[in-house]
Amino acid sequence: MTERFRLTLAQMNPTVGDLAGNAELAKRAWREGREAGADLVALPEMFITGYQTQDLVKKPAFARDAMAHIAELMADCADGPALAIGGPLLQGDRLYNAYHVLKEGRLVRQILKHDLPNETVFDEVRLYDPGPLTGPYDLGVVRIGTPICEDAWHEEVPEALEESGAEILVVPNGSPYYRGKYETRLNVMVARVIETELPLVYLNMIGGQDDQVFDGGSFVLNPGGEIAVRLPVFEECIAHVDFEETPGGWRAVPGGIAPLPNDWEQDYRVMVEATRDYFRKTGFKKALLGLSGGVDSAIVATIAADALGPENVRGVMMPSEYTSQASLDDAAAVAEALGIRLDTVSIAGPRAAMTEALAPLFEGLERDVTEENIQSRLRGVILMALSNKFGEMLLTTGNKSEVAVGYATIYGDMAGGYNPIKDLYKMRVFETCRWRNANHRDWMRGPSGEVIPPGVIEKPPTAELRADQKDSDSLPDYAVLDRILEALIDEEASVAEVVAMGFDREVVKKVERLIYLAEYKRFQSAPGVRLTKRAFWLDRRYPIVNRWRDPS
Repeated sequence: MTERFRLTLAQMNPTVGDLAGNAELAKRAWREGREAGADLVALPEMFITGYQTQDLVKKPAFARDAMAHIAELMADCADGPALAIGGPLLQGDRLYNAYHVLKEGRLVRQILKHDLPNETVFDEVRLYDPGPLTGPYDLGVVRIGTPICEDAWHEEVPEALEESGAEILVVPNGSPYYRGKYETRLNVMVARVIETELPLVYLNMIGGQDDQVFDGGSFVLNPGGEIAVRLPVFEECIAHVDFEETPGGWRAVPGGIAPLPNDWEQDYRVMVEATRDYFRKTGFKKALLGLSGGVDSAIVATIAADALGPENVRGVMMPSEYTSQASLDDAAAVAEALGIRLDTVSIAGPRAAMTEALAPLFEGLERDVTEENIQSRLRGVILMALSNKFGEMLLTTGNKSEVAVGYATIYGDMAGGYNPIKDLYKMRVFETCRWRNANHRDWMRGPSGEVIPPGVIEKPPTAELRADQKDSDSLPDYAVLDRILEALIDEEASVAEVVAMGFDREVVKKVERLIYLAEYKRFQSAPGVRLTKRAFWLDRRYPIVNRWRDPS
């Protein structure tokens, strides 16, 4: 008789710090696994605490509380399949990123993460101690090896598990999204399968945590690298995967292979899911934003409507004497198309009061950017007042191009609690608007159809802080600026290398200077969604005070 092994994969969404809530999710998955006749129910890396915890996990009381919840799970899930769940292990003064395998009310094995990532958004070297290499654990009919996340990105741990008798590799992950990440994961895991000749289960979590979104897309590979099962991206999914013992070893029985959306859809969904979870996990239910009639506020309003529902989004138009009728009309058109509330609060009165108050000090001085920034800061005051009064979180609307070069007013249009487009360059903002107008999915809570009028997308960008102002008065055209920014920031290219691409050296040097000067603004900016490997905050950490400039 052919031996069979049923594995339940719990691709779920934990919340950092909600130990009881995360334990309930684990129990729900375990109960579904028991009903399906599973032998093992597996959850992702650090699931009991949520991921990433950053320095919270270094607090001994927190780590002990997490371990106590795992002990409760061990007792509560004794009558049924084994349960494997990620969580911390504190032993004396040593703290480990561990994977706890529980069965019949006892601890079968605690696997300790060996390779600790210390790049991009990961700081595990400063959080955890590296664990020793360990062998597989026996669950009756099969021996399971568990490389924890980063352990499977290198050959050492999987090969050691194969050499010590593992028959299936189960890899629990907390792997956040960046554009193209799925293909990278798949290629690395295929390499591990080819090296070990073992089937491999890649289990990832879902959900937003601060700037990061865990995109799921868990998959099962058979020897040779063929995909046997793939779970959907971004969706909670509890799936049962069967393995059969063959003369050539264990093999996963082929199952459903969920489709993989293209990069445009994945990016947009990441912005929606990050916003939705940031609100849900922080306790906010409603959003507001300044709706200027421009493309950036239009796409942020759309993301908010898709994340929270149009009934939970307020747009605020705050005109001055420089606000065109076209901008008033465009803001109204966006609000009507989305079905969100639109309020209008003129800044004319507050601006006149500020002008009068400062007149004695500004007497004899020319008008300059100071007066422009006062307008932006008055708008920030109005929006924060509404946020305080109505308990609505303020969304900021600065794209990555603006954030990069500081084309935003600190304490003005940078005010707010979250920025859904912080890692989206301006040219991608335009294309994302076009994509959303042409596409609607069931996970979007906003209406279908053309929700951003084409005129909003096509008109020349302007802050409207002075007469006839255009962004191009101060910056290169966005097509040029974005490519220079991608080279200097995302690719860490030198000035000489960017010039060799065909760009004017003076323009490149100006952009470089603006990037460095704006560091203090970014340091104080709202958190925002990570879409690339070079998002501002954890991916790119530069000093605020910095006199170096590229001499090339």
